[in-house]
Amino acid sequence: MLDPFFLPPPPFLAALTAPIARALNLSTLPLHIHEVLIAFAFYHFVSSYGAPWISAWLVPTKYAAFNARTKLNWDIHVVSFVQSCLINFLALWVMYTDEERKGMDWRGRVYGYTGASAMIQGFAAGYFLWDLCISVMHVDVFGWGMLAHAVSALVVFSLGFRPFVNFYAPTFILYELSSPFLNIHWFCDKLALTGSKLQLYNGLLLLATFFSCRLVWGTYQSIRVYQDVWAAIQSPNAFPVFANTTSVATNGSLDADTELFRFHQDEMVVPVWLACTYLGSNIVLNTLNFYWFGKMVEAVKKRFRPTKKEKVEMKAGSGVRGSKEGPKVEMDGHGHAHGRGKKVTEVKQTEIRRRKG
Repeated sequence: MLDPFFLPPPPFLAALTAPIARALNLSTLPLHIHEVLIAFAFYHFVSSYGAPWISAWLVPTKYAAFNARTKLNWDIHVVSFVQSCLINFLALWVMYTDEERKGMDWRGRVYGYTGASAMIQGFAAGYFLWDLCISVMHVDVFGWGMLAHAVSALVVFSLGFRPFVNFYAPTFILYELSSPFLNIHWFCDKLALTGSKLQLYNGLLLLATFFSCRLVWGTYQSIRVYQDVWAAIQSPNAFPVFANTTSVATNGSLDADTELFRFHQDEMVVPVWLACTYLGSNIVLNTLNFYWFGKMVEAVKKRFRPTKKEKVEMKAGSGVRGSKEGPKVEMDGHGHAHGRGKKVTEVKQTEIRRRKG
C-alpha cells in the first residue's frame, strides 16, 4: 500500500535529507521526512498554543490557578491525548486496509516496506522526537524513566526507515490505546474529580487497556518480532529472485515481491548490532510497561481506598472521610508512574487531618 498521506515529500527536503539518510542507512527517510517534521511541528503547536488556548476556554478558573509546573504537565497531557487518538486511528486503519501487509511472511515483516506503515513510522517518530526534546528540557519534572522511554521509542521507530521491521510500526504504536484513558484519569485529579464515578469507570478502562494492549499484546508481538529477527539472522540473503528491477516510472508495474523488497534487492542481512539495538530498546519499553502498570494499580487503588488513619478515625466515630484523594502517585501522559521522592509523589492531607491536633 502506498503512502496515503495527501502531501508528497517536497523534493528539496528529500534532497536535503538524502545525505543523512545515506550516512545512517535509513533508505526510506527522504520519502517520509515531511511527515516526521509535520508531526513534530504539530505537537509543538498543540503544546505551546493549542493546549493553553483550549484549556483557558474550557476550564478558565482551574487552568489559571495552576502553577507553572502543573500547567506544563497539563499541556503535555493534552498533547498526549491528541497524539494517541490520532495515531491509534491511523494505525488501526492501516492494519485493516493494507493488503500487502496482511500477506507478509517473516521475510516481509523484517525486510518489507509499504508506504502506509512507513507513514505511521513518520508520524510516530515526529512525536517521539518532540517527546525527547521535552524530556531533556524538563528531566527534573518528568524523570529519567520518561527520558529512557523517549529515547527507546525514537530509536525503534527510526530504525524502521532502513527499512527494518516496517511491518511492526502500526503494531507497536497500539501501545498508545491506553493513553487517552490515562490522560482522562490525570485530568480528573486536576479538576477535583478524584474519587468520582467518572474516574472510577475510566480507571477500570485504563487498567484494562494498559494490561491488554501493552502487557499482553505488546509482549506477544515482542516475541513475534524476536522470532522474525532470529529467522532473518539465521537465513541471510533469503530473498526471492526478482523478475525485473526496472523502475515503476519506466515499466509501469512490478511484481509484488519486487515492490515490497525494493529497498533490499541487493542484500538481506540483519547486522548483529541492529538486532541488539532494536531488541534492546524493545526490552526497555516492555520492562518499563510492567513497572508502570504496578505503579498505576497502586495509584488507582489509593484514590478509592481509605488510608489506615482514615479507617481509625471512621471507627472512632467521625463518620467522615474528608477528601477522597488520599496519597497520589503522579503519572505522565504515556501512562508512566513517577516515583522521585518529594518532587513528584504528593501526599494530600484530608480536611480531618488538617483540623486534627
